[in-house]
Amino acid sequence: MSSLAQKVGLGYELLRQSRFTEALELSREVAGAYPANPHALSFAAEASLANGNAESALEWIDQAIASSGDDPSLKLKKANLLSQLRRRPEVQALAAEITAAAENNGPLLQQVGHLYHRINMQPEAVAQFERAHALVGDSPELLYRMAVARFFSGDFEQAERDLDRLLTIAPQSGPALYLRATLRRQTPEHNHIEDIERRLKAGIGKLEHESSALYALAKELEDLGEYDRSFAALAAGAVKKRSLMKYDVQSEIASLRAIRDAYTSGAMDTPAPGHDEEGAIFIVGMPRTGTTLAERLLVQSGKVAAAGELLDFGNLLAASTQKVIDADPAQSQASASLQIDFAQLGRNYMCNARQAAEGSPWFIDKLPVNYLYCGMIRKALPKARIIHLVRDPLDSCYAVFKTLFFNSYSFSYDLDDLAEYYIAYRQMMRHWHTVMPGAILDVRYEDLVTDTETQARRIYEWCDLPWDPAVLDAPMDHKVFSTASAAQVREPVHSRSVNSSRRYAVHLAPLAAKLAAAGVIDA
Repeated sequence: MSSLAQKVGLGYELLRQSRFTEALELSREVAGAYPANPHALSFAAEASLANGNAESALEWIDQAIASSGDDPSLKLKKANLLSQLRRRPEVQALAAEITAAAENNGPLLQQVGHLYHRINMQPEAVAQFERAHALVGDSPELLYRMAVARFFSGDFEQAERDLDRLLTIAPQSGPALYLRATLRRQTPEHNHIEDIERRLKAGIGKLEHESSALYALAKELEDLGEYDRSFAALAAGAVKKRSLMKYDVQSEIASLRAIRDAYTSGAMDTPAPGHDEEGAIFIVGMPRTGTTLAERLLVQSGKVAAAGELLDFGNLLAASTQKVIDADPAQSQASASLQIDFAQLGRNYMCNARQAAEGSPWFIDKLPVNYLYCGMIRKALPKARIIHLVRDPLDSCYAVFKTLFFNSYSFSYDLDDLAEYYIAYRQMMRHWHTVMPGAILDVRYEDLVTDTETQARRIYEWCDLPWDPAVLDAPMDHKVFSTASAAQVREPVHSRSVNSSRRYAVHLAPLAAKLAAAGVIDA
């Protein structure tokens, strides 16, 4: 085997087989033999990245770009790499550069739109998707991505038109059916129930798409008050979704237990110089507990920016912890994390998050699962504010169960898994309140939607921010909410969802029994 194409082809096959070390060795050989060939250099970048050396990958891709004469597709690869490195300003600058050079390249514009979507620049994503659509016409992937970006941006009517077009050319697209159902509250006069049922009867095909279609049907039936039919569709969809994943809730619960065991009162009281910078507001809790409403109330003042649901803190924590474990492999993740440089973690996080928040003095990180890291946040960023949204346990579990999260919250597709996870979550939050008293503000969802001003004032006082009556206004049209609640959060505040789980008391009885046995709810 001597040709470049053969060697690069073998290299990518090694990467597909997760034989990363062999791929890296081959990439060095190929790049050495063909030092000015962009294909060889681009493969070297891929191999370096697969082996965890992102900086080396960046050097290789820069060489590939130079050798290619500024190939925009290679620049796009670099932009995606910079995104992984959380160097957001560089991503934005490069995306603009690629856009200017894309001209009439529809597929490239579509990829640029997806890049903007990933870094939560939804209006920019829509603009590039529209340019791509004008060039390449209707394609299911493009229409879906464009509809999602419009959904996050609040353009629900145009998103529905995109999805209707998509469903004429891809009638079995379950994700499109589900997104269309969530764009608005369905009514007896305006819904898609018969359409969804007809598609299901004709056969959806892929199990994942059938699951999504059933979630769509459940959502629309619930909107119309057909609760038994809704739950039947939901349960069927959840079974199909759960069958597609390998997930062990006990393994996840063990990780939570390990954190509690490591972050004792003594560990939290042990001095650790953190990064003494203000500005970060973490909104945490279970999903669908009002976290987006709390974010909206803060953003409405104009003094706080929404940075999105950032993965940065957890990723930076994991990277720092891995360095400790590399030096002492006998340690657990949780115990090793206590030995990291928390001040450096805080500095790195604030640098990345401020980029996402476009430099705003105050910003919100609304990733619910950051509740796992409350102790680490406290050590790394002692001046950060942590707000924990609390909701009625049954309502909280039902709200999670009825939501299709696609690639996250694997515990949400089985009532037994959900009960076990919820109990562990409650234990974790009780632990954080015990070992770091007074460091977390609990806000009850039910109070937030029934006495919004009082709770909003509590939140502003907690964050040491001046009160502004504009906080209570409806969201401005240009605000972006990149969350499954993007439609609901734009509505006037309402209490329709309070006690919503009680409509399904019979169906949720096994889950309620587990929660009662754990002392989470009354028997």
